[in-house]
Amino acid sequence: MGLTHVSGVVTGPSDLSRSVHFLVDSGAKYSLLPIDDWRAIGLAPERRLTFVLADGTAIERDVSECYITLPYGRRHTPVILGQPGDEALLGVVTLEILGLVLHPFNRTLQPARMLLA
Repeated sequence: MGLTHVSGVVTGPSDLSRSVHFLVDSGAKYSLLPIDDWRAIGLAPERRLTFVLADGTAIERDVSECYITLPYGRRHTPVILGQPGDEALLGVVTLEILGLVLHPFNRTLQPARMLLA
């Protein structure tokens, strides 16, 4: 199975922006910004959450919020504040906020079909 990447721009509370190259991770709940990126746009921790990694390890990370602009639109989203060595991830919460899904066969981002139940 291949990897899917997408480039975007993240913007902090004082309108500082930075370009980021994200790995689209359909197994990640929240998006993650590397430490240099979230510091450059002036994010600060708003809360601390526990996340479970694919191997079952539980880790705690700070979370904040920013705007993410992708070729598909611009929306406000929660983001994990990465630590040294963490890579930029685009998680399912951000994808849902943007109205996108990762197509499982061709590994592309596509507009989600919205259902009204």
